Amino acid sequence: MKGSPLSGRDSKNPNQTTINVTDGTLIPLKDEGSLLSAWNISFFGAVALLVILPLFSPDPYLRILSFVPDGLVATFSVTLISIFFALLIGLFAGLGRISQKLFINRIATVYVEVIRGIPLLVQLFYIYYALGPLLRLKGPPAAILAMSICYGAYMAEIFRAGMQAIPKGQMEAALALGMSRSMAMRKIIIPQTVRIILPPIGNEFIALLKDSSLVSILAVSDLLRRGREYASTSFRYFESYTVIALIYLVMTLFFSRLVGMMEERLRHRGKVH
Repeated sequence: MKGSPLSGRDSKNPNQTTINVTDGTLIPLKDEGSLLSAWNISFFGAVALLVILPLFSPDPYLRILSFVPDGLVATFSVTLISIFFALLIGLFAGLGRISQKLFINRIATVYVEVIRGIPLLVQLFYIYYALGPLLRLKGPPAAILAMSICYGAYMAEIFRAGMQAIPKGQMEAALALGMSRSMAMRKIIIPQTVRIILPPIGNEFIALLKDSSLVSILAVSDLLRRGREYASTSFRYFESYTVIALIYLVMTLFFSRLVGMMEERLRHRGKVH
């Protein structure tokens, strides 16, 4: 499962150091509150460049910035719709992963293993080119379907891990009080799971926002495609892709800060209670 990188010593063997490396988005640490922290330098440096470059060189930087807003809207639209459906798929697949019914458990497990074993780019090509004529899907719907299915598998593992983190006594107590297993999941387990899984879900949202740049290959007029269109007509490749990279950097750093703040607040509440 994706998450924040952690390192430390094994509690069972103090002489052994363990390092967990992940491909999740780096979340700002609590001790990075100084003015010259890496996050502040990166974020405000990128914002400053997006302001300064058009002021000193309106052509082409100001033209590029006026050319890409609709692509920015498309990027956020595809990302938000995809993350919504990925959460739904992940919830049901996560429930299937912990189901005591062997058939449901196998289906959910096979889905997670297969989808996580195929790169997102391959899934985009497969759904758009291989299944597109059969399903009659155009660019945006095909992109949303592919990203929802892909990230749904990762969300399933997040939901599974979150639900398994709840002590088994919670379910046993609910069953002892006369609740059915489904009611106990709805009223006891899932509400507690939400608080646990919010930070990793935030990480997946940031990762999905970055991966949404891949949908430009499916004729979706997202941020990257709009920048590429301007570059191909003006031959200003350096300037166009510099602006696109800075916009993506600002977006991902901004949301990483929000996720970091949310994680700190949840951790503080856990210590208080």
